[in-house]
Amino acid sequence: MIGRISAGWARVEVTVAAILAVAITLLILLNVVTRSLNVALYWVDELAIYTMAWMTFLGASAGLHYGQVVAVTVLTDPLPPRLRAVTGTLVDIAVLAFALFMLWFCWRWFAPLDLARAGFDTEAFQGATFNFIYAEPTTTLGLPKFWVWLIMWIFSAGATLHAVANLLGQGPKEPQSS
Repeated sequence: MIGRISAGWARVEVTVAAILAVAITLLILLNVVTRSLNVALYWVDELAIYTMAWMTFLGASAGLHYGQVVAVTVLTDPLPPRLRAVTGTLVDIAVLAFALFMLWFCWRWFAPLDLARAGFDTEAFQGATFNFIYAEPTTTLGLPKFWVWLIMWIFSAGATLHAVANLLGQGPKEPQSS
């Protein structure tokens, strides 16, 4: 069951990452055209950077599901198959621990309970916690940065899901070729 959820979520991550890759290309082309016409749109640079960050985090999470992450195997390749499987499990445990810590850090950073206690009044929240996450705007877009940083929640949740599926033996056994 968790393997199917992980596979479905990975498909969503890859699809959205692909859409974002197209968006980055279009944003860069727009930037080239507007600059060549001497009517540069400075917010395009910032939006392209944020789009690339989202694409990268979604791709990294999906990579955990598909087993297509960067790995240094110089120590594990010469091991016997049984010991290689044990080290693979230890790596999956480390990935799960990292993902859970990321969820915990996001919880601390976004402080949703404190925000709710403040009645979703961001100024009261800031005064009580000295946490300005909901007040800081992006440089040129003028959007609250917490919208951009939500990718950390999404990445952490996806990485946790994929790591659990891998530990339960419900993820891909071998890297998939594209």
